Amino acid sequence: MSWKILLVLLGSVACAPAADNLSAVFANIDQAAAKFKSLTADIRRVTHTDVINEDTVDSGTIRLKRTRPREMRMLIDLVEPDPKSVLVQGKKAEVYYPRIKTVQEWDLGKNRDLMDQFFLAGFGTTSHELQEAYTVRLAGLETIAGQKTTHLELIPKSKEVLQHLKRFELWIADENGLPVQQRFVPAGQSVLVTYTNLKVNAGLPDSALKLQLPKGVKREFPQK
Repeated sequence: MSWKILLVLLGSVACAPAADNLSAVFANIDQAAAKFKSLTADIRRVTHTDVINEDTVDSGTIRLKRTRPREMRMLIDLVEPDPKSVLVQGKKAEVYYPRIKTVQEWDLGKNRDLMDQFFLAGFGTTSHELQEAYTVRLAGLETIAGQKTTHLELIPKSKEVLQHLKRFELWIADENGLPVQQRFVPAGQSVLVTYTNLKVNAGLPDSALKLQLPKGVKREFPQK
C-alpha cells in the first residue's frame, strides 16, 4: 500500500532549548500519556508535493479512541474542499465518498502497525516508546495556534519505517503535553496536520466512531 493511502487514512521560532530540557518535555508527554483515552479535534491538513511545488489544503474533524495499548479506532471527517470520511478499526479501513455514494474498503495488513505508530505518536504514547522507535532531538520553541509548544524532530530507527517516512515532527503543548501539530515527511512530500478545539477524554462512545452511510451506497474493494 502506498504512502498516499496511509495519509488518506488519514509562530515564531526561538533558539533551541538546552539539552536537559528534553527530559522536562518527556515528563510532560508521559504525564499526558498516562491519562489519555480519547480525543476529538478540528484538523487542518496541508499536503506539500515537492515535484510540482504545490500545497493542497483540507479540513474537518478527527475522533480517536485508544482501545488498548498501541491500538486505536479513528474516524476522520474531511468537509472541505472534497468531503470524505475515513474509518480505521482493526486491520480494516473504510473511505466514504459522499458525492459518489461509494465506500472503498482497504485491508491494512502490516501497514496498520505503521499507521498506529504515526497517528498515536503524542496521543497516549510514552517518551520511552518514542525513544524506542525514533531518534529524538529538540528543534526549538514555537507558538502554534496560540499555544506555546516545544518542537521535536523524530527520525525513525527502523529501516522499514524509513522507507515510508524520512522524518516526523511533533509540536507538544507546554500546557498539557499533547500535540498541537504534527508533520509527516515521506519522500517527495510533507503533510502538516494542525489540531484545534482539542478535547481529551470526553467520554467518546463507540457509536461516535462509525460511518454514517445512507441507503444505496456502493462498496468497492480496490485491492481485489
